[in-house]
Order: sequence, then structure tokens, then C-alpha cells
Amino acid sequence: MIKVGIVGGTGYTGIELLRLLLRHPEVSVDLISSRGEAGRRLDTLFPTLRSHTDLVFTDPAKADWTRCDVVFFATPHNVAMNTVPALVSDGVRVIDLSADYRLRDAALWESWYGETHASPALCASAVYGLPEMNRAAIKEASLVACAGCYPTSVQLGFLPLLESGLIDPANLIASSASGVSGAGRQAKVANLLTEAGENFKAYGVAGHRHLPEIEQGLATLTGGSVSLTFVPHLVPMNRGIHSTLFGRLLKANQDLHGLFSERYANEPFVDLLPVGQTPETGHVRGGNRCQIGVSVPQDRNTVVVTVAIDNLVKGASGQAVQVMNLMFGLPETAGLAGIALAP
Repeated sequence: MIKVGIVGGTGYTGIELLRLLLRHPEVSVDLISSRGEAGRRLDTLFPTLRSHTDLVFTDPAKADWTRCDVVFFATPHNVAMNTVPALVSDGVRVIDLSADYRLRDAALWESWYGETHASPALCASAVYGLPEMNRAAIKEASLVACAGCYPTSVQLGFLPLLESGLIDPANLIASSASGVSGAGRQAKVANLLTEAGENFKAYGVAGHRHLPEIEQGLATLTGGSVSLTFVPHLVPMNRGIHSTLFGRLLKANQDLHGLFSERYANEPFVDLLPVGQTPETGHVRGGNRCQIGVSVPQDRNTVVVTVAIDNLVKGASGQAVQVMNLMFGLPETAGLAGIALAP
């Protein structure tokens, strides 16, 4: 059994990670930490876990992480970067769900996050955790920086088109929308039901922290620079991401559906919909699946790719479990075979 530790188990990604790992056939969750909840049983904070675990939250400063084979960080940014170097040095493998190591350039990270990175040397060596793009490197990694939720949807949507050179990398557009859980579990006025309900808004239009991560990933596909206009939106629903992507075609009369079908034929968690169908967030809720639709409206020179994922599963905790499976030589689908919820 793989002995797992979780740093930061009180947020939405933490509880989602527990939901998946506690039913994983090859995993034992041995340690989970929280400063604020130290000494409290998990199932008193999260009654959904009753009869599934008797774990108690541990103070992270007192936890012996070296007894774990792998440690997940389900924390806000700037937490992992202070602790991960010692764990990696001790031979513990790390899967970071935060943004601390997603950008290879520490100076670029500092410019977007407005603070000094505590372990910049690891930024360049961390493996980016999007399995469909980086599977081989993930298998050998000691530190994996899981892809963000928006970046997962945008990169999987553009990937086949950029790999094949069919769209202009200097004119990419992504209009994405996320459920409120993407903002985290902490109390914020903007996330109150009376503020977010019956409302739809764009945010981060001038620049969102996921933009450099997306452009970094897309640039690896082209071998050069890319330019993306990325506009995120907040949707009054609990979970889910829907991205509508636009690319200017460089070649006409291409079988784009065939291109996507061939690229994702062996990907267990990418579901290309039949011609004429588009994905919906309600069809992936609770599952580790990315659904994609592709079309060229009015047969013009713009391809439109629509993508739907659950931001807490394929956009976060499910992807982290997928990464763990690869790192430990398990079937990639282990613990992730659940069917999406309906309704």
C-alpha cells in the first residue's frame, strides 16, 4: 500500500482528495494536517466521511512526513514552497496542487504573485502535472506541480491544434467560466450566495495568474512563443469549468474531429464528443473526465473548441490522483473509475 500524507485537508480540494483516496485500492491515508483543526476527527468536520475514516488532523509542525511515500499539498500558494525542499531531500515524493511550482521561471512567478519564492531552484526541476502532455516525465518525478483548473481545460482544448501546427499561436482566445468552489473555501463577500447567485461576471480581465501557466504549457507544444487572451468568469454553480476556445486556422479543409480523435484515442480521461455535440459541466460533475467538442462555425477560418471539466476533480484532486498512479506504476485509472453525477 502507498502511504499518503496530505498537507491542508480542510479546503475543497482537500476533502475531494480524501473522497478519492479513501476508496483507492492501493492507498492508505496515514497523515493529514491542519493548524486550525489539529486534534479534531476528520468526520466531525466532514460528516460525509463518517464510517470511512477515523483519522485525526495533526499539527503540520509536529507531523512526521518522512513516514509517507508521497505527500500531497492541498494548500494555498506560498505554503508548499517553504516545506517541499526538506521533503524532497528526505526522499519523499511530493504532489503539489498549489501554484508554487507550476512556473519554471521563479522570477516570473514572483512578478505574478507579488512575493519572493522560498525555493526557486525547484521551480525549474519540478515536473508539470498534466498527464496528457507530460506522462513520461511524471512517472520518474520526485516533485510534481499539478496543473491548475483553468489551465487544464484550455491546454487540453488547444493541444491537438498546436501540436499539428493548424492554428496561429499568436492569436489564441480562451473564454472560461468556473463554479464558485474554484475560489476556495475561505469566507469572502463575493462568494456569498446573495452575491454570486443569479449573477454572471468576468474577473481578472487585465491579467489572471493562470495566464502565464497556460502560455508556458502551450509554448512547449509549438517550440516557440504563444499569445493568449484569457478571460475567466464566475458562474453561480458549485463546481465545474467550461472553456470556449478560439483559434485562427492556418490550413483549410482539415478533418479536425479526426485530429482530436486520433490524439486522444488512448487517453482514459479525455472524451471527444461526436460531431455537432458540445460538452456541459453537468455531464462531468464528480468525475475525472474532460469532455471536448470541436467545430468550425459557418466553415470560416476560426475553430471553436468547447471543453468541460469538474474543477475539483480533473482540475485538481482527481488529476493529482492520476499523477500519483503514474508515479507509482499503478493503472492510471485506479481509484478514478467513478461515473459523473447526474443530475
